[in-house]
Amino acid sequence: MKLEAEISALQISQARKIVNSKIRNVLAVIVGVIAGSAVNMALVVAGSKIIPPPDGVDVTNVESIKDHMHLFEFRHFVVPFAAHAAGTLVGAFVAVLITASHKLKLGLLIGVLFLIFGTINVFMLPSPAWFVVVDLIGAYIPMAWIGAKLTGKA
Repeated sequence: MKLEAEISALQISQARKIVNSKIRNVLAVIVGVIAGSAVNMALVVAGSKIIPPPDGVDVTNVESIKDHMHLFEFRHFVVPFAAHAAGTLVGAFVAVLITASHKLKLGLLIGVLFLIFGTINVFMLPSPAWFVVVDLIGAYIPMAWIGAKLTGKA
């Protein structure tokens, strides 16, 4: 009877650890997405002050950007790329620091989520083909991998 109670207590303890690690992993992804999104938005806002948009463009209005896209030059795409890349890197870094297990996988999950957001953005806000290719290939999955690796834990 005593042995059965000890085994049962051990099983409960192990089950709690598994549940706690799963909750921690979910929270890590949520916090990573929030942190990465905050970095992304901060860079976009700051970037429009450093490299002002073409005259007549309201960067807070998607329709204004669409209507004036032909006025955008290469320099206007540097900040959005940097924001996407840095946001993904920070999001993956934060998630990997918090997560209990599957560190590289969850870091890359941040990259996949940001890639999905970036793909949606491409459809909402058409950009030049060269930017779409560079952004979707370079700003998300590679930066998530780098962010995860920078922790030294993945």
